[in-house]
Amino acid sequence: MVKVTSEVLAAEPLIKRVSSAASGAVAVFVGVAREFSEGRRVVFLQYEAYREMAERKMEEIVAEIKQKWTVNDVAMVHRVGVLQIGESSIVIAVSAAHRRDALAACQYAIERVKEIVPIWKKEVFEDGSRWVGWTG
Repeated sequence: MVKVTSEVLAAEPLIKRVSSAASGAVAVFVGVAREFSEGRRVVFLQYEAYREMAERKMEEIVAEIKQKWTVNDVAMVHRVGVLQIGESSIVIAVSAAHRRDALAACQYAIERVKEIVPIWKKEVFEDGSRWVGWTG
């Protein structure tokens, strides 16, 4: 399951979605809007995405994970729109029989999202703003 949404994110629904009796581990990554970036105070973040392509690329990441590790399920949701400090921008959940596979796959997932998924982040500071993110 992958999705780009403007809805507020929570980890628990993804944990429930990937959990099963066969899963001895569920690894979760939650990206959160932070207050400071490179020493500057962030007021809010704004995310934009090429939604259809982003979801296709996220599906590619799931396929890569399933080739590299023995996992039971993977779920990824990325938020777009305006996020206040402390709100979640991405939630990734990976279930597997063993923790090593779940943890490695979860870390791989967030790194690949940053590398190949067309999502852009605008950091709005007290004194200006800048776009950062996917460069394709």
